[in-house]
Amino acid sequence: MTASNKLRHLVEKNRSYRRFNQTKNITREQLIELVDLARLSASARNQQSLKFYLSNTEAQNQELFECLAWAGYLKDWPGPVEGERPSAYIIICNDTKIAKNHFCDEGIAAQSILLGAVEMGLGGCMIAAINKPKLTLVLNLPGELEILLVLALGEPVEQVVIEEIKQGDYKYWRDNEHVHHVPKRNLNELIINF
Repeated sequence: MTASNKLRHLVEKNRSYRRFNQTKNITREQLIELVDLARLSASARNQQSLKFYLSNTEAQNQELFECLAWAGYLKDWPGPVEGERPSAYIIICNDTKIAKNHFCDEGIAAQSILLGAVEMGLGGCMIAAINKPKLTLVLNLPGELEILLVLALGEPVEQVVIEEIKQGDYKYWRDNEHVHHVPKRNLNELIINF
């Protein structure tokens, strides 16, 4: 397998997983290793204003879970049930004392972390639907830390398949077997001068 094929494989496996084997522990050391990937990633103006809060305990994970909204397109699904919830979270914050504008750093950091998680045999989901005031209190964050994203992490227990968009419908969906379908545009639509 060439380097580009390896990367393609990681990217294809890096889906937004929302159901996990909650009994699979993720260690603090694994979370630190994932944050180290973010640390080594690009940063706009190299300002490196992102800070990371790690959670892998059952009690704190429960508090975090209650601050999040899951899968906006799945209107009849309130989120993973007990036993299928994430084993760990990484909360990405911007330290406004370092920089007010974080540009796109949280996306770069999140993708690096999630690709690293896939390499570890894990999966995750970027969550931006966050009750930020409540989560700030739960984590007892100082005022200069602005919550940007929450990464839910665990061992996936759901199957996610990529398929082509049909009739312009890009919304993800689940079938009767609970397989998660993710429509993607084809390259002809994306490359202007194809």
